[in-house]
Amino acid sequence: MTPVKRSKPSRRRPVDTWDLRLYVTDDTPRSRAAIANLRSICDTHLKGRFRITTIDLAKSPERAKGDQILATPTLVRRVPIPMRTIIGNLSDIDNALAALDLNTNPHPGKTAESRKK
Repeated sequence: MTPVKRSKPSRRRPVDTWDLRLYVTDDTPRSRAAIANLRSICDTHLKGRFRITTIDLAKSPERAKGDQILATPTLVRRVPIPMRTIIGNLSDIDNALAALDLNTNPHPGKTAESRKK
């Protein structure tokens, strides 16, 4: 009888670079807010480990089909997997962090505003 080989539990290697796509429409206040909020989140929580591609659907509407974009602004996190989609301008930082799996809230159930009090 041959011995059974047991594999070690797989450990996910940390992703070196996050691949983020931000879909916007024209140069609107919501689009500008989404871009600024995403940049702030990435600069704070991913410190140089991210790549943001901004896609203006007014100029390239055919690009919406690939990620099934129905509204803008929409952020698609392609890497790390699983893929995540967030609709909106990312102004609610706590929700955006949770949706991206970057939630570093040491006080679950409390928002950033309630922690300041």
